[in-house]
This record gives sequence, C-alpha cells and structure tokens, in this order.
Amino acid sequence: LMAIRLMVLEAFCIIELFIVKRKPQCSIAVILYLIYVIWLIIGLSYTTSLVYGFRVILKYSYPLLIMLSASTAVRNKEVFIKAGLGARMVAIISIGVSFIPLMNYWVSGVFWYGTARSIHYISMCIFSLALYYHGGKEKKDLLLCVLFMIPCILWVFRTSIMGTALAVMTFFFFKYKIKSLPVIFGIVLLIVIAIFTIPSMKAKMFKDGNSINIAQLQQGKISKDDINSNARFALWEHLQKRFYNHKEIVGSGTGSVQNYMYSNFIFGGLQVPHNDYIQISCDNGLIGIVLYLLIIVSIITHCFIEYNKKNSIAIKMCAIVAGSSIAGVALTMYTDNVVNYSMATLSYPFGFYGMMLGLIKKER
Repeated sequence: LMAIRLMVLEAFCIIELFIVKRKPQCSIAVILYLIYVIWLIIGLSYTTSLVYGFRVILKYSYPLLIMLSASTAVRNKEVFIKAGLGARMVAIISIGVSFIPLMNYWVSGVFWYGTARSIHYISMCIFSLALYYHGGKEKKDLLLCVLFMIPCILWVFRTSIMGTALAVMTFFFFKYKIKSLPVIFGIVLLIVIAIFTIPSMKAKMFKDGNSINIAQLQQGKISKDDINSNARFALWEHLQKRFYNHKEIVGSGTGSVQNYMYSNFIFGGLQVPHNDYIQISCDNGLIGIVLYLLIIVSIITHCFIEYNKKNSIAIKMCAIVAGSSIAGVALTMYTDNVVNYSMATLSYPFGFYGMMLGLIKKER
C-alpha cells in the first residue's frame, strides 16, 4: 500500500511537469541524481528481485520528482512561503496527534511512524529558524523551531537528535561562516553533556549506562563495543558479507537487501537495515554510494554559494533551508531507514532545493 501511495504521488508530480508550461531547472545536483537513478535501473539487470528493485527505485525517484516539479512550479516568494507554512501547519498537527492518547490508532500511517516524523521535523525546524532570521524575527517562528526539536528529545531518538543538531550547526555556518564556530562548539558540547547527564539518553546510548561516565570519554576509554546499537553493527556486518564483499564496485543489484530481509526471518524479524548507506553499498556498490554522496555534497555546496551571493531574501531562505536540512537528514541516513519514508523525510529538503532553482530562474 505504501508503494502504491508513492506511485500515485509520483504520478501527480509527473502530471504537474506537463501542466506547468516551464522547463524543469537543471544543476549539477540534478544531473548527478539522474545518473544515480539510471545506475539504480542498471542494477535491476543483476538483482535478486525485480519487484523489490522497482520499489527501491520508486523511493529514490520521489525526491528527484519533487525537486523537478518544485523547480517548475515556484517562481515567486509568495508561493514558496505559502508552501512552507502549509507544510509546517501539517507538521504541527502531527505533533498534536503524537501526544494525544490512542489518537495514533485512529490515524495510523497517516502521519507516519515516530522515527519518520522526527526526521521530517528537522526540515520544519530549519524552515522556522529561517523565517525567524529572514522574515522579521517573530518570536512565534523561534518558538516553533524549538517545538520541532522537542519530540526527538522526549522520544529519545538518537538519530533525529544528531540530525537536528547538525542541521542547526549547518544553518549557523551558512549564516555566520567562521564566526559560527563558537556556536557549533557549544551545540556539540551541549549534546555530549546531555548524553552523559540525562538518564534516558545515557541508558539508550550505552549498553551499561551506569558504568559509563564523561571522564572515560575524555580518557578515550569508550569504544564501539560500549555503544548500544540494538544489533545494528552485527546486522550491517552480516549484510556486507552477504551482498557487498567481493562485489564492492557494483553490489548485488537494486533491491537485493530488501528482498533478503523481507523474505527471511533474520535478527528477530528485522525487515530494514537501519542504515541507508549500507543498503546502497550492498545493492549498488561503491559506484552507488559515491554518486549519492556527491548529490548531497553538491546540493549543500550549491546552496551555500547561492546563500552568500547577492540574491533575493526568498532565494537565500530556500538555500539555507535546503542546505541545512539536507545535511541533517543525510546524517540520519547512517542509522535509520530514511529512504523507506522518503515521502516524509526526503521530499522537503529536495523540495526546498527545487524551489530555490525555480526562484533563481525567475530572478535571473
């Protein structure tokens, strides 16, 4: 059903590309993404399952289609702001639903799972921060920025906490460059203190939280074995041995990991690897992982360049939101299944980037 819903949304994006009488805007990131999708399609020729391979391609195609359709639809600041505010309102509603007892049972799947929602809030947090700094410094926007940080902290979602922190640090680096280093250092220090002083975070972070302290970190006595990975490390090693080793360049084919995990009862019934980069490398090898990382780096770099040019406020806002949020979301891909929920997680960073391309086209 999720795959069908994704196909319907992608169909709407394609229809929009035909309805709007403008050409989709191109950039190095767009070209790299197109090459990446072509490589995924090539991966179908040697995959273990065409069905799962097709599903994986659907999930990676959605951010590309959102990016292209946004680049054709948005040509002025008002559309960008209205789109962002509409998305933020839905996100606020989803927070309310999350904290109302039994409400999730009535709207199960509508607002996604907690992990997907918390990753989605990264983009909304940065959008609110951009509105505060570039839209008049209204306290409401700053309060909403904080609001979108709260769920991942209360739910103790380590991945989302790290992703949100990196997104905020990237935001301040975009805005203040070298002068932002004290702020960035302060955020890192705050996270470290929180990990070792908040019992719920400490218990989730380490296998034996009671015996771990910050002094051991300073002495370099904390190792990978002390971290509570919920069997992630063992799962990743297992998948790499099966699908990556001796096939490092091209992998085992698009969808091979999903086919294996859905068809077999492994690691207590896990159906996802909780690491999109491991899945990419196992499915599509080093070529796939290098291409995807180049997409992320090229978007962040392009956004940073455009933000620091003499562009309109709208372009600057799109640039800082897209660049910062995609940095944070890219980090969460290391320990979560971000691509599985691409409608909620990846569509916003890539959508904001597409809007930036459209606004640049109009201005120039």
